[in-house]
Amino acid sequence: MTPYELAQVNIARLRFPLDSPELKYFVDNLDPVNAVAEASDGFVWRLKDETGDATDIRIFDDEWIVVNMSVWRDMDALKTFMYQGTHRELLARRHEWFERAREAMATLWWVPAGHRPTVAEAEDRLRLLRAEGPTSGAFTLTRAFPAPEAAPQADSGR
Repeated sequence: MTPYELAQVNIARLRFPLDSPELKYFVDNLDPVNAVAEASDGFVWRLKDETGDATDIRIFDDEWIVVNMSVWRDMDALKTFMYQGTHRELLARRHEWFERAREAMATLWWVPAGHRPTVAEAEDRLRLLRAEGPTSGAFTLTRAFPAPEAAPQADSGR
């Protein structure tokens, strides 16, 4: 088992209220896409509330921003999920539902295996990426950094 897993957060500012007709297709596909994610090889965890999604979870104190945060085994597992099926279609149509971003709205970072990132941690990572560009602490799909080296094992004296 690797000592690190890949955390990702992506946020988007809604163009319309979640319950609007303009967002119906997007909202109707949240549960199916989340089910596919959770069944995907390499999926570890995703942010959700008691209703099973994250649409009511606030980030940056903005009720118009929706957040998606998850943890994956590695970059390959995340990319395999991202670019297939309905998720790929939703990604291609995102400009219908969300404002065009003027700053980084997604980032990745390595977390110790078993760690579940918080919204506050995601905000910090997005701020880091926005301020410094891709670094080992907050990077992008196109400018990724490898997982930190595992701590050396103690010499058993053999």
